[in-house]
Order: sequence, then C-alpha cells, then structure tokens
Amino acid sequence: MQYTISATAFIAILIVVRLRRRTQSRSRADEAFTVFTAVVFGVLIAATAGGHAILQLVGIAVDATR
Repeated sequence: MQYTISATAFIAILIVVRLRRRTQSRSRADEAFTVFTAVVFGVLIAATAGGHAILQLVGIAVDATR
C-alpha cells in the first residue's frame, strides 16, 4: 500500500500546525516563514476549482460591502 499527499494538502497541514503555537513564543523568522507558507498555499490553491469558488465568494462579499 502506498500513500500519497499533494503539496497543497501538506502545506495546509503545516500552516495549521504552525498557527496553533502560542503567539508569544514566535520569532520574526518564524512568523515570516508562516506567512511565506500561507502565500505559497494561496498560489497553489488558486488554480483549482476550490480556489475559484473562494475567489467568487470574496468578490460577492466585497460587492455586498459597497
């Protein structure tokens, strides 16, 4: 049996694990790495159908606040 995991799923898990840590114990480098992984996750998910759905929901929310 062989298990596979996509890069997007791995980065999502990594972000969740890193954000569960206490804020006071983070260094600037630690925060910068978390932001970097979040941006990479956003770029990877943007090309998927789920990413397009999120973009449409954000667009609807923006239009509703005008």
